[in-house]
Amino acid sequence: MRSSEREAEEAGLERFQSPGRGRGLRARRRFALGELLFACPAFTCVLTVNERGNHCEGCFARREGLFKCGKCKQAFYCNVECQKQDWPLHKLECSAMCVFGQNWNPSETVRLTARILAKQKTQTERCESEKLLSVKEFESHLDKLDNEKMELIQSDISALHHFYSKHIEYPDNAALVVLFAQVNCNGFTIEDEELSHLGSAIFPDVALMNHSCCPNVIVTYKGTVAEVRAVQEIEPGDEIFTSYIDLLYPTEDRNDRLKDSYFFTCDCRECITKVKDKDKLEIRKLNEPPPAEAVRDMIKYARNVIEEFRRAKHYKYILCELLEICELSLEKMGSVFAESNVYMLHMMYQAMGVCLYMQDWEGALRYGQKIIKPYSKHYPLYSLNVASMWLKLGRLYMGLENRTAGVKALKKAIAIMEIAHGKDHPYVIEIKKELEAH
Repeated sequence: MRSSEREAEEAGLERFQSPGRGRGLRARRRFALGELLFACPAFTCVLTVNERGNHCEGCFARREGLFKCGKCKQAFYCNVECQKQDWPLHKLECSAMCVFGQNWNPSETVRLTARILAKQKTQTERCESEKLLSVKEFESHLDKLDNEKMELIQSDISALHHFYSKHIEYPDNAALVVLFAQVNCNGFTIEDEELSHLGSAIFPDVALMNHSCCPNVIVTYKGTVAEVRAVQEIEPGDEIFTSYIDLLYPTEDRNDRLKDSYFFTCDCRECITKVKDKDKLEIRKLNEPPPAEAVRDMIKYARNVIEEFRRAKHYKYILCELLEICELSLEKMGSVFAESNVYMLHMMYQAMGVCLYMQDWEGALRYGQKIIKPYSKHYPLYSLNVASMWLKLGRLYMGLENRTAGVKALKKAIAIMEIAHGKDHPYVIEIKKELEAH
């Protein structure tokens, strides 16, 4: 047994073969609600381009007055120490950003993969984030990739060669295909307290956990460290389950997403019983219920409009057009669906996001007020989605000088986050300071 595995066992965790799921993580002792099971520093990570200047490129700390890289002028750091620690990986991009200028635009997946290649070149032993699972052991599901996914990987490989030439030794094309497939299946998105995207990362030991739509742990982030906490009481011998996907949606949608991204179908209690599906697909109360065919057609329309909106955001439609897509779809779906229907909630959430971006605080608040109650019903008890919605509502109320409602909403956010993030997390401390300031 390696010393790193021994450390994990002493902490009350072990790697094991999970029946029907392959390898997994199991508890050797009891973990209480809110208890930290383990923390995993990133094997490597990249800050999203949109957050440059707001967060440190090295440690992801959010602060004002960051210092910029003197060469590329595009990477920002807390101090010289953060810059020095990040230089072995930032140098992969620094000179290229100077050469390409505005045309330097590799995807986050490409940037992350470049950093893995560079790190693996210098690394001879397993690192702190690979106590139980190494990056080289990641599942690629190569045999399950269709032509479209293979074409996307080849496109990423082309971008890797185009934007990265110095400081990287490339393996052959077949090895790069495997590595990109591994990153696609095992990469993580780092988000802030309002679930805004901060960057992408590789956390090998976190990737060991299998999926359930009734997870008993939740993953949050403290800078570039992933923390795994219990959101249910866990007994010795229990498998540790996290969720790979957004749990708002009905069983069929969740499993479509799991099959498309991770190549399996979930057999958890929630998926077998489909106990929440009726509420999630609630139909508007009418004198005569709509025929089953009309409901099926509206579900099909809802899925299409969600995809249409996703593409529209990608192609940078102007904001009023995005808001119009939301409003028109809500009007159409509202003829069949209740406001608590998850497809209605999805488009309300998108509309709220557009309003926030446009600084239409009252509009954002109106949507948020409609979302929060059904969110609390559809999501698990300790959900980051519910916490972030209470937080957004609290900040909106405070900004619009409704202190009573603001305090109530922020306290609800804190109650969830103290379990999910821990009482000493910087986000929790920050929100408590906001309460004191008001």
